[in-house]
Amino acid sequence: MSDFWVFGYGSLMWRPGFDHVEAVPARLGGVHRALCILSWVHRGTRDKPGLVLGLDRGGACRGVAYRVAGSKREAVMAYLRERELVTDVYKEVWRRVTLLDGSGRSAEAVTYVADRHHVQYAGQLPRERLLALVAGAVGKSGRNDEYVINTARHLRSAGIHDATLEWLAAELGGDGRG
Repeated sequence: MSDFWVFGYGSLMWRPGFDHVEAVPARLGGVHRALCILSWVHRGTRDKPGLVLGLDRGGACRGVAYRVAGSKREAVMAYLRERELVTDVYKEVWRRVTLLDGSGRSAEAVTYVADRHHVQYAGQLPRERLLALVAGAVGKSGRNDEYVINTARHLRSAGIHDATLEWLAAELGGDGRG
């Protein structure tokens, strides 16, 4: 079984949770990173949803592509599906990513895009609404504010500027720098 790639753009960048052979900065065209998913499980509940990132249509997204040994395919795909498809708000897709390691390589990678027709799809929200949803929300994977602050910090360390996440992290008491 041959190796395969996984594209991470949010918490998979700083907490992939699976064994990989290689991690390479990468770019995926046609979608952008957005806090557009109401989290009912990992970072919130149905009664007090949080917000998590999704890949929404338009633009481009820089993230990390992980090369996974083919022998680990079944276990890693099962892990990703359990983590990402818990409420089916994401669609599992295979897309071509450009690897940004100077090699000129590209690869087909599995990733998870927002399902715009799902009840948990929040779309584009004003900053104040983002803050209201994230503040105080907690799910089985922890506090929503920690998710936002950790993601903002990791994006900054990877040289990725996201003005909305940086603003939100600062408002939540973490500037994403520490």
